[in-house]
Amino acid sequence: MTVHISAKKEDISNIVIMPGDPLRAKLIAEKYLDNYYLINQTRNMYGYTGFYKGKRITVMASGMGNASIGIYSYELFNDYDVDYIIRVGTCGAYTKTLNLFDLVLVEKSYSNSTYAKNMGFDFKCVESDEKINSIIEETIQKNGIKVVRGNIHCTDTFYNDGYEEYLSYGCLGVEMETFALFTNAKKLNKKASAILTVSDSLVTKEMISSDEREKNTLKMIELALDSIINL
Repeated sequence: MTVHISAKKEDISNIVIMPGDPLRAKLIAEKYLDNYYLINQTRNMYGYTGFYKGKRITVMASGMGNASIGIYSYELFNDYDVDYIIRVGTCGAYTKTLNLFDLVLVEKSYSNSTYAKNMGFDFKCVESDEKINSIIEETIQKNGIKVVRGNIHCTDTFYNDGYEEYLSYGCLGVEMETFALFTNAKKLNKKASAILTVSDSLVTKEMISSDEREKNTLKMIELALDSIINL
Protein backbone atom coordinates (compact mmCIF):
# COMPACT_ATOMS: atom_id res chain seq x y z
CA MET A 1 0.00 0.00 0.00
CA THR A 2 1.20 3.50 -0.86
CA VAL A 3 -0.20 6.99 -0.35
CA HIS A 4 -2.06 6.77 -3.68
CA ILE A 5 -2.60 3.04 -4.25
CA SER A 6 -4.50 0.93 -1.73
CA ALA A 7 -3.72 -2.46 -3.29
CA LYS A 8 -1.72 -5.14 -1.54
CA LYS A 9 1.60 -5.87 -3.20
CA GLU A 10 0.55 -9.36 -4.25
CA ASP A 11 -2.58 -8.00 -5.96
CA ILE A 12 -0.63 -6.24 -8.72
CA SER A 13 0.99 -8.06 -11.64
CA ASN A 14 4.47 -7.18 -12.85
CA ILE A 15 2.82 -6.20 -16.17
CA VAL A 16 0.53 -3.15 -16.24
CA ILE A 17 -1.62 -1.73 -19.03
CA MET A 18 -2.17 1.93 -18.18
CA PRO A 19 -4.92 4.06 -19.75
CA GLY A 20 -5.40 7.60 -18.57
CA ASP A 21 -9.14 7.38 -17.99
CA PRO A 22 -10.30 5.34 -14.95
CA LEU A 23 -13.46 4.38 -16.85
CA ARG A 24 -11.33 3.01 -19.69
CA ALA A 25 -9.51 0.84 -17.15
CA LYS A 26 -12.91 -0.44 -16.01
CA LEU A 27 -13.95 -1.10 -19.62
CA ILE A 28 -10.76 -3.06 -20.35
CA ALA A 29 -11.23 -5.23 -17.28
CA GLU A 30 -14.89 -5.91 -17.99
CA LYS A 31 -14.45 -6.57 -21.71
CA TYR A 32 -11.16 -8.47 -21.85
CA LEU A 33 -10.10 -9.92 -18.50
CA ASP A 34 -11.09 -13.21 -16.92
CA ASN A 35 -11.45 -13.56 -13.14
CA TYR A 36 -10.66 -9.89 -12.63
CA TYR A 37 -11.12 -8.03 -9.38
CA LEU A 38 -10.83 -4.44 -8.23
CA ILE A 39 -7.47 -3.74 -6.59
CA ASN A 40 -7.63 0.05 -6.26
CA GLN A 41 -10.27 2.78 -6.17
CA THR A 42 -8.47 5.38 -4.09
CA ARG A 43 -9.31 8.79 -5.60
CA ASN A 44 -11.44 6.84 -8.12
CA MET A 45 -8.25 5.80 -9.92
CA TYR A 46 -9.51 2.34 -10.75
CA GLY A 47 -7.19 -0.62 -11.00
CA TYR A 48 -8.01 -4.25 -11.78
CA THR A 49 -6.05 -7.47 -11.91
CA GLY A 50 -7.14 -10.47 -13.93
CA PHE A 51 -6.14 -12.80 -16.74
CA TYR A 52 -5.92 -12.17 -20.48
CA LYS A 53 -5.52 -15.39 -22.46
CA GLY A 54 -4.01 -16.96 -19.36
CA LYS A 55 -1.58 -14.09 -18.67
CA ARG A 56 -1.99 -12.31 -15.33
CA ILE A 57 -2.01 -8.55 -15.82
CA THR A 58 -3.07 -5.39 -14.04
CA VAL A 59 -4.95 -2.57 -15.71
CA MET A 60 -4.72 0.72 -13.86
CA ALA A 61 -5.55 4.30 -14.75
CA SER A 62 -2.93 7.04 -14.62
CA GLY A 63 -5.03 10.19 -14.72
CA MET A 64 -4.06 13.12 -16.93
CA GLY A 65 -0.65 14.74 -17.25
CA ASN A 66 2.96 14.04 -16.34
CA ALA A 67 2.37 14.81 -12.68
CA SER A 68 -0.38 12.23 -12.30
CA ILE A 69 1.15 9.38 -14.30
CA GLY A 70 4.45 10.26 -12.63
CA ILE A 71 3.00 9.43 -9.22
CA TYR A 72 1.23 6.21 -10.19
CA SER A 73 3.91 4.76 -12.43
CA TYR A 74 6.64 5.54 -9.89
CA GLU A 75 4.76 3.77 -7.11
CA LEU A 76 3.97 0.80 -9.35
CA PHE A 77 7.60 0.46 -10.42
CA ASN A 78 9.18 1.21 -7.06
CA ASP A 79 6.75 -0.16 -4.47
CA TYR A 80 4.91 -2.92 -6.32
CA ASP A 81 7.81 -4.41 -8.32
CA VAL A 82 6.12 -3.77 -11.67
CA ASP A 83 8.55 -4.45 -14.52
CA TYR A 84 6.55 -3.34 -17.56
CA ILE A 85 4.04 -0.58 -18.20
CA ILE A 86 2.37 0.03 -21.55
CA ARG A 87 0.43 3.27 -21.76
CA VAL A 88 -2.68 3.18 -23.97
CA GLY A 89 -4.02 6.65 -24.66
CA THR A 90 -4.88 9.27 -27.25
CA CYS A 91 -2.93 11.99 -29.00
CA GLY A 92 -3.42 14.98 -31.28
CA ALA A 93 -1.82 14.81 -34.73
CA TYR A 94 0.80 17.33 -35.87
CA THR A 95 0.88 16.08 -39.46
CA LYS A 96 -1.58 15.40 -42.27
CA THR A 97 -0.06 11.96 -42.69
CA LEU A 98 -1.88 10.91 -39.51
CA ASN A 99 -5.63 10.41 -39.70
CA LEU A 100 -8.21 10.09 -36.97
CA PHE A 101 -8.08 6.63 -35.32
CA ASP A 102 -4.55 5.88 -36.59
CA LEU A 103 -2.28 4.12 -34.10
CA VAL A 104 1.14 5.43 -33.05
CA LEU A 105 3.83 3.34 -31.36
CA VAL A 106 6.01 5.83 -29.48
CA GLU A 107 9.79 5.65 -29.91
CA LYS A 108 10.83 8.85 -28.13
CA SER A 109 9.04 11.44 -26.03
CA TYR A 110 10.15 15.09 -26.27
CA SER A 111 9.14 17.67 -23.68
CA ASN A 112 10.06 20.95 -22.02
CA SER A 113 8.58 19.60 -18.78
CA THR A 114 10.68 19.94 -15.63
CA TYR A 115 9.73 16.40 -14.62
CA ALA A 116 13.05 14.86 -15.71
CA LYS A 117 15.05 17.62 -14.01
CA ASN A 118 13.21 17.02 -10.76
CA MET A 119 14.04 13.32 -11.06
CA GLY A 120 17.76 14.07 -11.42
CA PHE A 121 18.11 14.08 -15.21
CA ASP A 122 19.08 16.75 -17.71
CA PHE A 123 17.31 15.82 -20.94
CA LYS A 124 14.32 16.86 -23.02
CA CYS A 125 13.98 13.54 -24.81
CA VAL A 126 13.57 10.05 -23.37
CA GLU A 127 13.15 6.77 -25.22
CA SER A 128 10.59 4.04 -24.79
CA ASP A 129 11.78 0.48 -24.27
CA GLU A 130 13.00 -1.33 -27.36
CA LYS A 131 12.21 -4.79 -25.96
CA ILE A 132 8.53 -3.94 -25.53
CA ASN A 133 8.44 -2.16 -28.89
CA SER A 134 9.93 -5.17 -30.67
CA ILE A 135 7.27 -7.43 -29.17
CA ILE A 136 4.56 -4.96 -30.18
CA GLU A 137 6.02 -4.86 -33.71
CA GLU A 138 5.86 -8.66 -33.91
CA THR A 139 2.22 -8.54 -32.86
CA ILE A 140 1.52 -5.83 -35.45
CA GLN A 141 2.99 -7.96 -38.24
CA LYS A 142 1.27 -11.12 -37.06
CA ASN A 143 -2.15 -9.46 -36.91
CA GLY A 144 -1.74 -7.22 -39.98
CA ILE A 145 -2.41 -4.00 -38.08
CA LYS A 146 -1.43 -0.61 -39.47
CA VAL A 147 0.67 1.31 -36.94
CA VAL A 148 2.95 4.31 -37.36
CA ARG A 149 6.15 4.25 -35.31
CA GLY A 150 7.65 7.60 -34.34
CA ASN A 151 8.26 10.35 -31.79
CA ILE A 152 5.72 12.23 -29.70
CA HIS A 153 5.61 15.65 -28.02
CA CYS A 154 4.59 15.43 -24.36
CA THR A 155 3.27 18.69 -22.95
CA ASP A 156 2.34 19.85 -19.46
CA THR A 157 -0.29 22.26 -20.80
CA PHE A 158 -3.26 21.09 -22.85
CA TYR A 159 -4.02 24.60 -24.10
CA ASN A 160 -0.91 26.13 -25.65
CA ASP A 161 0.34 27.80 -28.80
CA GLY A 162 3.00 26.64 -31.21
CA TYR A 163 4.52 23.27 -31.87
CA GLU A 164 6.96 23.97 -34.71
CA GLU A 165 9.99 23.11 -32.56
CA TYR A 166 8.67 19.60 -32.03
CA LEU A 167 8.11 19.04 -35.73
CA SER A 168 11.87 19.47 -36.14
CA TYR A 169 12.34 16.57 -33.70
CA GLY A 170 10.16 14.34 -35.84
CA CYS A 171 7.20 14.43 -33.44
CA LEU A 172 4.04 13.10 -35.06
CA GLY A 173 1.70 14.51 -32.45
CA VAL A 174 1.13 15.53 -28.87
CA GLU A 175 -0.07 13.97 -25.60
CA MET A 176 0.59 14.54 -21.90
CA GLU A 177 1.94 11.43 -20.15
CA THR A 178 4.77 9.58 -21.91
CA PHE A 179 7.63 11.81 -20.73
CA ALA A 180 7.09 11.13 -17.03
CA LEU A 181 6.37 7.44 -17.62
CA PHE A 182 9.55 6.88 -19.64
CA THR A 183 11.60 8.99 -17.21
CA ASN A 184 10.46 6.88 -14.26
CA ALA A 185 11.29 3.71 -16.17
CA LYS A 186 14.77 5.03 -16.89
CA LYS A 187 15.35 6.09 -13.28
CA LEU A 188 14.17 2.80 -11.80
CA ASN A 189 15.64 0.51 -14.48
CA LYS A 190 12.21 -0.65 -15.66
CA LYS A 191 10.56 -0.88 -19.08
CA ALA A 192 7.79 1.27 -20.55
CA SER A 193 6.22 2.04 -23.89
CA ALA A 194 3.06 3.64 -25.27
CA ILE A 195 0.52 3.01 -28.00
CA LEU A 196 -1.64 6.01 -28.89
CA THR A 197 -4.82 6.49 -30.92
CA VAL A 198 -5.16 9.74 -32.88
CA SER A 199 -8.21 11.48 -31.45
CA ASP A 200 -7.85 14.89 -33.11
CA SER A 201 -5.71 16.83 -35.56
CA LEU A 202 -4.08 20.20 -34.93
CA VAL A 203 -3.66 20.49 -38.70
CA THR A 204 -7.15 19.70 -40.03
CA LYS A 205 -8.99 20.57 -36.77
CA GLU A 206 -10.92 17.30 -36.98
CA MET A 207 -11.71 15.47 -33.77
CA ILE A 208 -13.62 12.46 -32.58
CA SER A 209 -16.46 12.62 -30.08
CA SER A 210 -16.21 11.19 -26.58
CA ASP A 211 -18.46 8.28 -27.64
CA GLU A 212 -16.29 7.55 -30.68
CA ARG A 213 -13.19 7.79 -28.52
CA GLU A 214 -14.47 5.01 -26.28
CA LYS A 215 -15.38 2.68 -29.15
CA ASN A 216 -12.41 3.31 -31.41
CA THR A 217 -9.63 2.77 -28.85
CA LEU A 218 -10.38 -0.95 -28.76
CA LYS A 219 -7.89 -1.74 -31.55
CA MET A 220 -5.13 -0.07 -29.54
CA ILE A 221 -6.13 -1.88 -26.36
CA GLU A 222 -6.22 -5.26 -28.11
CA LEU A 223 -2.78 -4.64 -29.61
CA ALA A 224 -1.35 -3.90 -26.14
CA LEU A 225 -3.04 -6.93 -24.61
CA ASP A 226 -1.95 -9.32 -27.38
CA SER A 227 1.61 -8.00 -27.08
CA ILE A 228 1.93 -8.61 -23.34
CA ILE A 229 1.35 -12.33 -23.90
CA ASN A 230 5.00 -12.51 -24.96
CA LEU A 231 6.46 -10.45 -22.11
